[in-house]
Amino acid sequence: MTSKVSSPTEQADEAVVGEQRKPPGTKDVRRLDRVIIRFAGDSGDGMQLTGDRFTSETASFGNDLSTLPNFPAEIRAPAGTLPGVSSFQLHFADHDILTPGDAPNVLVAMNPAALKANIADVPRGAEIIVNTDEFTKRAMQKVGYTTSPLEDGSLDGYNVHPVPLTTMTVEALKDFELSRKEAERSKNMFALGLLSWMYHRPTEGTEKFLKTKFAKKPDIAAANLAAFRAGWNFGETTEDFAVSYEVAPASKTFPTGTYRNISGNLALSYGLVAASRQADLPLYLGSYPITPASDILHELSKHKNFGVRTFQAEDEIAGIGAALGAAFGGSLAVTTTSGPGVALKSETIGLAVSLELPLLVIDIQRGGPSTGLPTKTEQADLLQAMYGRNGEAPVPIVAPRTPADCFDAAMEAARIALTYRTPVLLLSDGYLANGSEPWRIPEVDELPDLRVQFAQGPNHTLDDGTEVFWPYKRDPQTLARPWAVPGTPGLEHRIGGIEKQDGSGNISYDPANHDFMVRTRQAKIDGIDVPDLDVDDPSGSADTLVLGWGSTYGPITAAVRRLRTAGDRIAQAHLRHLNPFPRNLGAVLGRYDKVVIPEMNLGQLATLVRARYLVDAHSYNQVNGMPFKAEQLATALKEAIDG
Repeated sequence: MTSKVSSPTEQADEAVVGEQRKPPGTKDVRRLDRVIIRFAGDSGDGMQLTGDRFTSETASFGNDLSTLPNFPAEIRAPAGTLPGVSSFQLHFADHDILTPGDAPNVLVAMNPAALKANIADVPRGAEIIVNTDEFTKRAMQKVGYTTSPLEDGSLDGYNVHPVPLTTMTVEALKDFELSRKEAERSKNMFALGLLSWMYHRPTEGTEKFLKTKFAKKPDIAAANLAAFRAGWNFGETTEDFAVSYEVAPASKTFPTGTYRNISGNLALSYGLVAASRQADLPLYLGSYPITPASDILHELSKHKNFGVRTFQAEDEIAGIGAALGAAFGGSLAVTTTSGPGVALKSETIGLAVSLELPLLVIDIQRGGPSTGLPTKTEQADLLQAMYGRNGEAPVPIVAPRTPADCFDAAMEAARIALTYRTPVLLLSDGYLANGSEPWRIPEVDELPDLRVQFAQGPNHTLDDGTEVFWPYKRDPQTLARPWAVPGTPGLEHRIGGIEKQDGSGNISYDPANHDFMVRTRQAKIDGIDVPDLDVDDPSGSADTLVLGWGSTYGPITAAVRRLRTAGDRIAQAHLRHLNPFPRNLGAVLGRYDKVVIPEMNLGQLATLVRARYLVDAHSYNQVNGMPFKAEQLATALKEAIDG
């Protein structure tokens, strides 16, 4: 979407219902400042596609938005069961928002399992649209309903809209030469059409998408278009939906620019491509598919025109080995994975530390340990990133805070890797990877210059006057060693995992040399230039600081806004650089009586902060596979302020 708007204004993350109006000859239209919709159904019902299309049209309309896809890890759980429920939540507004929302205002439940799995999150008075065709006795018994929730009064506190979605979809497609089963597959498009009517979403983009997606199957494309339009027309004509809703564009939220909707993994992919262009280096990805990182491999494989090479390896170890070889050969090298893959890659990360070559290791964190919760989010790899290698093998760590911020985090990780000749760990997570939000496409001249100078010739003179190349002769400012592309005449040198002699790079077992090299590698990481930590403390008199990292930014900021709106004084700071920490972090922590660190783990950043700065930081932790809710955090932070 393209938007020309003014500077952002901070608004409370609260819903306000505006005036109701009724133009002549139409249904009532009610204006809202924000809405939270959750589509839920069986894994085969197309809820992720439905949510994605609704999100794309919402982005093109100009709303601010945040999404939360949620789906099972099973390739295909039994149809109609609770483990097989897939959902997609979208929060969109006419102002700046930060989270996918705590609770849906609208739940679209495609079957009994979807209703039962999600009803606990739906507040009383919310709207529930149910596909009545799926509420058969057998389907209800499968999820533990002894009586129909549509008839036993258990939903009396909600505005329930019973809609025979399956029947109406099949009826709308009766003129198409499709079997009933094939026709039923389009019921998600019927639901999308109905919701598009309810919230005045544009339709052109979805219609174009369907024509493109099914270009080789024109009958399927036509059927989906017909179902989509039938859903829209049903909303327009039925008496059951007497009101539609308008959520105006977020005209005062974004700086002037060109915007698009983007997910975290897509933003990371674009950031890597941009970094390679700004460095004037080919981009090489050595990767093994793993949830939730695989989308980066899929996306980068599309961009050979930008000099991107992707290698799908036979395992995680081969993936990072190939990437490290590409780094030795002069490429901007990347490997992508999740927590289990980082464990397998740890030896090669240590080799990259020893070789002192630039390498980006991107960890899209998920629930653990072991296989854990592959499709759920967690922040539990921080200590693994910090210490998960044998020997003293320090590695810089960078963490994005929002889906769009993944682009900038990728650029920053590349800057550090290229400048300091070191592997860098980038810690995203499933919430950022799959979630989406508007992103302002930067101008090329806004991007940093990442160009590097390869070694060209001898850099050291021996006592006898001979000029030689020393692969471990360091830059006095960065302590980075020279980057010599293999095949350059006169720059032949030895590489490998055994300790190097300072300067010459020859194999060395000398104790004093090993001590010096270990301390030098640590000093190089400690000396990385990172920005000071910014603190948001409007009153300047807060006693409590909430410190976060990574994807907790949205929920923390929404919670802090709520507390400030209620009159509480609280400061907020969010870390992008976790190794090394910003140089002013200790001073910042010392200014506050109380420090609260919310994390989706059991207190890993809090452990580091306590050990490094001797601060009695209080942890607030959650490891249920879902992001924090703003109200939940606001309650916890209020207790900290008052305690």
